[in-house]
Amino acid sequence: MHTSATPPAPDSGRGAVLSGLGAYLPPRVLTNAELCGQRSIGDEWIRTRIGVASRRIADGESTVDLAVRAGRHALTAAGASAVDAVVLATISPDRLLPAGAPEVAARLGLGTVAAFDLASGCSGFLYGLGVATSMISAGTFGSVLLVASDVFSAFLDPEDWLMSAIFGDGAGAVVLRAGGAGTPGAFGLFDLGSDGAQADLLEIPGGGARARKRLLAAPDEAISSYFRMDGPAVRKQAVVGMCDSVTRALGGAGWSLGELDLLVAHQANQRILDGLTAELGLAPGQVLSHIESYGNTAAASVPVLLAQAAASGTLAAGRRVALTAYGAGLAWGSTTLVWPEVRAVVEDG
Repeated sequence: MHTSATPPAPDSGRGAVLSGLGAYLPPRVLTNAELCGQRSIGDEWIRTRIGVASRRIADGESTVDLAVRAGRHALTAAGASAVDAVVLATISPDRLLPAGAPEVAARLGLGTVAAFDLASGCSGFLYGLGVATSMISAGTFGSVLLVASDVFSAFLDPEDWLMSAIFGDGAGAVVLRAGGAGTPGAFGLFDLGSDGAQADLLEIPGGGARARKRLLAAPDEAISSYFRMDGPAVRKQAVVGMCDSVTRALGGAGWSLGELDLLVAHQANQRILDGLTAELGLAPGQVLSHIESYGNTAAASVPVLLAQAAASGTLAAGRRVALTAYGAGLAWGSTTLVWPEVRAVVEDG
């Protein structure tokens, strides 16, 4: 598989530094018992196979609504009243057009700053970090608000209880500012890659131009607008893919696995997280997890977990941290940073 890392910035002394984190989890809790009802397969099966006991569902709230709340918390944590750009990573946009990021910027009172959406599946936050870091390192912008927000429950077939068991809704955000490339909080090289030959392993086939053209030609054709996934095929590749990507990112930082303190990975499935721990030879607890209480929140999972871990003190200043994600595209990404003194504001329900 082909992969690439972002090249050094033209000014190698300038980097993007983490200066604040925020997260928002909607108050509605959907437990396994409520989800499964009278089905013979229920709570114990879901906990054992997926690792989820409950998840949050956005009732009456949109992707932009969640993004605004998480973004506001990140700005508060950073002590920032303005940024130069807003990036929204999502795979559950409120509309195909226009992008949601300009609305997020407007509702946060950020004015007419540059704002755009980024869609890269569950690795969207890592791709967003890579893009925002490049924008800052190149000197184009001095600060960026990056928000990952997904109301993925809106794209799940209500009759497909298994998909509903996996996914939840939420939003996480970070504020990045220009700073020294080697300082705590500055992101290292990014390992980013994709394999579009396997695009159909995770997809929402309806709603886009391809489906609309097909419906014009055959109006009676049934094209689903719900998410579908080949879980076993993705699970096998996700562990290997993230292990390889993390290893390359660590190499770019000049770190060995033994020097890594914590790994924050996309919360796809507890078995995948356990596989990462085993394959990388990490100790129990080095791969952080909150999937039991929140499920897979798609692009939002990494920043939400980061904000929670920072707020709780798990991510203490000076720790060497790696981030990684893998998802639809197929697309994956990883990076590293030494954790800085930084605030996080988390609104949990």
